[in-house]
Amino acid sequence: MRSSSLAAVGLALCSALFFTLTYVLNRSLVAGGGHWAWAVILRYLITLPLLAMVLPFQGRLGELPRELKHHARTWLTWSSVGFVLFGIPLTWAASSGPSWLIAGSFQTTVLAGPLLAPLIYRDERRTLAWRTLAIGVLIVIGVFTLQWGHAHGQLHANDWLAIGAVVLSAFAYPLGNRKVLLHLEHCGCRLNAVQRVFGMTLCSWPLWLVLAVIAWITVGPPTLREALLAGGVALSSGTIATVMFFRATDMVRREPTALAAVEAMQAAELLFATWLGVLFLGEAWPTGYAACGALAIIIGIALFGWVSGRGAGTNHDASDALEGDRGA
Repeated sequence: MRSSSLAAVGLALCSALFFTLTYVLNRSLVAGGGHWAWAVILRYLITLPLLAMVLPFQGRLGELPRELKHHARTWLTWSSVGFVLFGIPLTWAASSGPSWLIAGSFQTTVLAGPLLAPLIYRDERRTLAWRTLAIGVLIVIGVFTLQWGHAHGQLHANDWLAIGAVVLSAFAYPLGNRKVLLHLEHCGCRLNAVQRVFGMTLCSWPLWLVLAVIAWITVGPPTLREALLAGGVALSSGTIATVMFFRATDMVRREPTALAAVEAMQAAELLFATWLGVLFLGEAWPTGYAACGALAIIIGIALFGWVSGRGAGTNHDASDALEGDRGA
C-alpha cells in the first residue's frame, strides 16, 4: 500500500508538469489577441477525439456506455462541475492576470480536498483531516508569498478578480472528480482513468457546444492560431495531464490522506512555471519573499509525500472495511 501511495503522488507530480503548460499557452493565446472563450471551448472539443484515439489501447469503452445510459444525470452534472465550472473561470482569469498569478492561485486546490471531504462522504472519510489541512495551509501560504514576491507587493483589482475566479475553479475540479469517483464506487462500475476522462469530457460536450455557438455569434469564429494553441492545451493538459492525474486519484481513492496528497501535488505547477521561465524566458530565480514562498511549497510537497506514505499502511485495514460501504 505504501509503494502504491508514493507511486500515485509521483504520477500526480508528473501530471503537474503537463498542467503547467495550460497557463502559459492560455496566456499566450489571450496576449496574442485571441479570445479566452475559444481557448477553453476548443480545449475540450479537441480533447475528446484525442482521447478516442487512446481508448483502443486502454481497454476500449468497457462498461462506460452502460454506465452513461443508466446514470446520465449524475455524469452530466458532475462533468459540468469538474470540467465546465473549472475551465471557464480558470481560462477567463488568463485575460485578467499573468500566468504566474493564475498558476499560483489554483494551488488553493490543496485545501479543497480536506474541506470538501466532510460534505461529500458519509463514512470514515467524512472526518476533517486537520494534519492534511495544516500542510495544505503551509503550501497556500508559500504560494501567496511567492506571488507577493513576484508582484513586488502590489496586486491590483483585476488581479484579485482573477484570483477569485481561479479559486472557484480550484474547488470545482476536485469536487467533480471526487463525486464521479464516489458514484462509481457506489454502483460498483469499473472504469480506468482514460475511460473516466473520456466519459466526463463527453458529458461536458453539450455545454461546450452551446458555448461554442454563443462564442461564434458574439466574438466570431476561432482563428488558426487559437485552434493550434488550444490544441496544445488539449494534448498536454486535457489528455496527458488529466489522464495521469485521474489515474493517480484512482490508485488512492480510498485513502483520504494519500488522495489529498495527490491533489496537493498540483502545487508544484507554480514551481514548474518558475523553473520554465528561468530556463526558456530568461527570467530571474526567485529571491526574497518569492524564494521563501518557493521553499515553503517544496517543504509542503515533501511533507505530503511523507505523510501519504506513512499513513498508507495504517489506512489499509480501514480501506478494506470501506470496500463494502455503500452509505457515503
